[in-house]
Amino acid sequence: MKIHEVKNGFAMPITSPSFATGPYQFRNREYLIIDYETDMDALRAVVPEPLEVEKPVVKYEFIRMPDSDGFGSYSESGQVIPVKFNGKSGNYIHSMYLDDLLPIVGGREIWGFPKKYAQPEMRVDQISKDCYIGVLKYGELEVARATMAYKWQQLGNEPLREAVSVTPNFLLKIIPDVDCTAKICQLVKYHLINVTVKEAWTGPASLQLFPHCMAPVADLPVKHIISAIHYIGDMTIGPGEVVYDYLKE
Repeated sequence: MKIHEVKNGFAMPITSPSFATGPYQFRNREYLIIDYETDMDALRAVVPEPLEVEKPVVKYEFIRMPDSDGFGSYSESGQVIPVKFNGKSGNYIHSMYLDDLLPIVGGREIWGFPKKYAQPEMRVDQISKDCYIGVLKYGELEVARATMAYKWQQLGNEPLREAVSVTPNFLLKIIPDVDCTAKICQLVKYHLINVTVKEAWTGPASLQLFPHCMAPVADLPVKHIISAIHYIGDMTIGPGEVVYDYLKE
């Protein structure tokens, strides 16, 4: 392999990358998101400067992605924290647990998504039939459990589509050097683009988080539920932008 061929590589292993080049479009992406109040000091302990914690709120998400370009069909679960950057509101992606190698590798290497392998599941309760269930297991143990009433109260599609499209998302991308010090340490911003919301609902919901040393979602404890939303849509993950370089600033 010639030097110029090596330079044209985009991911590892160079002869058989774990993911395809983008764009990465998602069709019929299904969300169950529960907003809950948590402890402000716990949030400040995990949100990196120069981001600022906006309010004592966490968005706990279960996502089912049946059709995604380059990444396959998989499910995901994790926590998103509302923040401010340079005075403007956004979302900081704090934790993500999923069951597919390709988006784990691609998401970490390209944008810096904090992805770990686990077993998330989102579905309709097969016995009661009247609610959605979200369950996250890490290894043998359950670390999160959520419910939401099935299509309880419909929401308008356009306000949600606009909010999802406009709101920036932030990631902490860290890639080590060969001596395990940080070679790359960046705050990355990205948007979801080409967003279409097909249906959206709200209703009563519950959320329980259980302590686990390797999946510490319970470190942001649930004080009470604020709201919940279930929606289905299409979207594309936009390219990332480095907005703060910790090794240069």
